[in-house]
Amino acid sequence: MSALVFAGLYLVGDPVSMLASPEATEAERELIRQSLGLNLPLWHQYFIFLGKAAVHLDFGNSFLTGEPAMRLILERMPATLELATVAMSLSVLIGMPLGIYAGLNPESFGARSIMTSSVLGFSLPNFWVGLMLIMVFAVLLGWLPAGGRGPVEAFGPIQLSIFSWAGWQRLILPVATIAAAKCALIIRVTRAATRECLPLDYIKFARAKGLSERRVLGVHLLKNILIPIVTIGGLEYGQVFAFAVVTETVFSWPGMGKLLIDSIITLDRPVVVAYLMLTVVFLALLNLVVDIIYTLLDPRVRLEARA
Repeated sequence: MSALVFAGLYLVGDPVSMLASPEATEAERELIRQSLGLNLPLWHQYFIFLGKAAVHLDFGNSFLTGEPAMRLILERMPATLELATVAMSLSVLIGMPLGIYAGLNPESFGARSIMTSSVLGFSLPNFWVGLMLIMVFAVLLGWLPAGGRGPVEAFGPIQLSIFSWAGWQRLILPVATIAAAKCALIIRVTRAATRECLPLDYIKFARAKGLSERRVLGVHLLKNILIPIVTIGGLEYGQVFAFAVVTETVFSWPGMGKLLIDSIITLDRPVVVAYLMLTVVFLALLNLVVDIIYTLLDPRVRLEARA
């Protein structure tokens, strides 16, 4: 990933043209190149970066601000984590009950309405949904702010805005924008899993034993449909964390996605590379967590591992 980014940004343009003033002489531009190490061949720059990152976890300093690139990203990470966590939690809390209902009553008017809505939510682009929400709730009705992040409070080392009403007011619209698509996906996955599990023998056996419908659905059905939901939920959570760029840009949310866009525009190579390295590590850890949850939900995974 780091090699691809180095090569891609090298092909796109010269960072010095973004950093130097239009009146700068060629000698001044050369001094900037030397100070940033951009006068070296690309392969040399890359191996210098690789050595510092591997030995000291030093991803370099931002060309624009001179601050350590990883520090800039870690300062923005709590905002992105907050947005992604709230959005995916809302998607699961709404999508699972609706998907189960649609799976249990596939021919009802309510189920058809839910599935039609899910198609719309899944198909509409995020930036359009975000702009429409701003137009309705911020411009026409004036109920919610159009962008930015509310006041934050410390939760250990992390700064969060969910502890105040002003923070929630600024969080609602970007969360709704992301949740519209993610909730639609959870609905469809849950409905499909419910329809697949209902005819199976263990559901029939549980009903034949005289168990209440609540226990059949809440224990036997729910535990089994959680496996595909955990898979999709984990992948989508990682996708929101890594690529909530459009939503953060539309709502001026000060997260990592907005920092990434600003860094790509200014060709701030250390920040872009550090962002992608952090994202790769996060996605790898997230997949590990999903695998661990599998072993807790499905005993067959543990038995296969022992065999």
